[in-house]
Amino acid sequence: MSNLPSGTPLYALVETALAADIAAGDLPVGSQLASEDALMSRFAVSRTTVRKAVENLVFRGLVEIRRGKGTFVRNSRIDQQLTELSGFVEDMLALGRHPTARLLDKRVVTATTSVACQLALPEDTRVYRIERVRLADGVPLSLDETYLPLEIGEKIVRHDLEAEPIFALLEDKYDLPLIESKYQLEATIADARVAQALDIAVGAPIFLIERTSYCAGPTPIDYEKLYYRGDLIRFSTLLRRRPRG
Repeated sequence: MSNLPSGTPLYALVETALAADIAAGDLPVGSQLASEDALMSRFAVSRTTVRKAVENLVFRGLVEIRRGKGTFVRNSRIDQQLTELSGFVEDMLALGRHPTARLLDKRVVTATTSVACQLALPEDTRVYRIERVRLADGVPLSLDETYLPLEIGEKIVRHDLEAEPIFALLEDKYDLPLIESKYQLEATIADARVAQALDIAVGAPIFLIERTSYCAGPTPIDYEKLYYRGDLIRFSTLLRRRPRG
């Protein structure tokens, strides 16, 4: 039913399969989930298992229960505006969501050609790489891969990176106010690493954002690769017409 590890509870397998159906469009917004009996037959599980799976989908905001009618797929995507430079915590708080983070790794690595270019450093320079899963209301939303110049990275990793946002540390703790950033966004699919981190299927649609943020100079201080779940977020912006003539 999914790419989850063996030993995963049955309700989680059912939940993941139904969430995948929603993400793929097989269960579009407004459509009704099959009855409990039909889901029990489809997955060969008990009624308790089906109810637990649906309960989790409700908690994640993917479906809603309408009394006397059934369970329906809801429009659950987070609508994030791309109008200013802001961090994940700021974005989620502005949307009324509860942001948390799970630290996966922090280590010194040798900068690839791409990373070195983004941070305006010589190739093969050592930099700090930090990997975190960012969650909204307890649901994994993005995998963040952050690269920092070694000197500032050594300071940042002394902090609790599951509780303290990197942008806030740069600006408030180390007096490095951010002034602008360069964004590049593309649609792609999740590989095994991203899928495991975000609890989605390999090949599921994701957004990849590459963001380089600058402090005064301008000097690049923070380069990120942000992998966002395509089933849970959409990005929008306001474009103004260039004056003619």
